[in-house]
Amino acid sequence: MALQKWLAGERIEVAALATELGVGRATLFRWIGSRELLVGEVLWVLLSNVWARATRDSRGSLADYAADVSYRVMSEVLAFEPFRRFLDQDPEYALRVLMSKDSPVQSRIIAEVRKVVCEHVEVNRVRLMLDIDDLAYILVRIVESCMYSDQIAGRKPKLEAARDAIRILVSAQVPSLPLRRARSKTDQGRTRG
Repeated sequence: MALQKWLAGERIEVAALATELGVGRATLFRWIGSRELLVGEVLWVLLSNVWARATRDSRGSLADYAADVSYRVMSEVLAFEPFRRFLDQDPEYALRVLMSKDSPVQSRIIAEVRKVVCEHVEVNRVRLMLDIDDLAYILVRIVESCMYSDQIAGRKPKLEAARDAIRILVSAQVPSLPLRRARSKTDQGRTRG
């Protein structure tokens, strides 16, 4: 019921939903937690389907695969009119539902990214340069900052730039020699005396 309302562009009101379901508001709040959590669950249903298609249809090394999955997800989600409408109607609310640490959306997508990275690491014996949890979080934040750049910074989303950044980050190698800090003239003077 909440999904149909959201797809139709209607605001999901817990009181109205409780009436339609024939339950009390308190009961419905116990079931769903809050309006934001309910909207997050609705969005997750939609996003999880997009994620499943993208992970199924993408190919390549971990870097290429991660970049392709990300690009497919961003493209499909941003092309989906009900999602664009949701972002445009109340950007602050939409971003809170999508990106908050309390949101089911962000925590689940980070978990899905982590799972995919782990699978590739195990199957292909890939050596990551970052902790898997950190990498999953950073990849999700790159996608979010690109997808929602219009709402965050008034900048048109550049999906190709996010795709390329993800490919570069995931394929990064640790240099064979540690980088040394260039010594300033002041530092050089201190070591002489």
